[in-house]
Amino acid sequence: MAFIERNVSSDGKRVMTVEQFRRWLMTAFDTNGDGRISKAELRRAVRLTGGIFASWNSGQAFRSADANHDGFIDENEFRDLAQFADKHFNVRITR
Repeated sequence: MAFIERNVSSDGKRVMTVEQFRRWLMTAFDTNGDGRISKAELRRAVRLTGGIFASWNSGQAFRSADANHDGFIDENEFRDLAQFADKHFNVRITR
């Protein structure tokens, strides 16, 4: 599994840009290489990063980010997913 360089803030959150967040998800969790993140792929990401209640958390994140309701997080929806992760997961997204 590929991980980005670890930059952690004083409150213990991983700090990354939206682009680093996107690259990390695509590299580590886009298992079929289609350039999109499915609900199952996102659930796996949340579970492997220590997320408690992974199914519920990933479902909330997925519904928040899947703006066109096609069942995938595509290139145009990563910013919404990053904003959700910044608020609800152990991640701080910087600009």
